[in-house]
Amino acid sequence: MHNLTLLSQAEKNRIELDKQAAYVVWQIKNAKRGYEAIAEISNNIEDDDEREFFDNAVTKYKTKMGVA
Repeated sequence: MHNLTLLSQAEKNRIELDKQAAYVVWQIKNAKRGYEAIAEISNNIEDDDEREFFDNAVTKYKTKMGVA
């Protein structure tokens, strides 16, 4: 088992971005939000590497959840 408190801040941020990506794709799949929610979250991420990580995570979850 892993202790998440031992991770660096950058690794914690990536975990949070991955969770946000999964949640927003789930919301889109279940018609709770529209596709503009992805752009809204992505545009609020200041760091380019984190934004790219989020966008890749969204693509991963779209494929897993069957969202076009």
